[in-house]
Amino acid sequence: MNLMISGHHLEVTPAMRGYVMSKLDRVTRHFDQVVDVRVLLTVDNMKEKEKRQRAECTMHVKGRDLFAESSHADLYAAVDELADKLDRQVGRHKTKVQDHGHVSVKREEA
Repeated sequence: MNLMISGHHLEVTPAMRGYVMSKLDRVTRHFDQVVDVRVLLTVDNMKEKEKRQRAECTMHVKGRDLFAESSHADLYAAVDELADKLDRQVGRHKTKVQDHGHVSVKREEA
């Protein structure tokens, strides 16, 4: 898995990098076919202070690209919310991709 973490209008500290990596490990624990992950952490100059910190993630899994974004007053809380969103998306994608063991009608007759 290739992981790229970048910051826009902020310096990505080793602590923040480690926190993002630990949160994304939870997603990869559920689904191991993750090819590429790109995380963008930004601080916007908005008047609304509760939506100033933003985290975006584009995840390329086998057969699909998943995207999620989250805004919050605290960057760590935005990363938490982002990881929850990605976890739900990966779970839905995994159930769609899985073979559920159904036998086709043609094979049942034969």
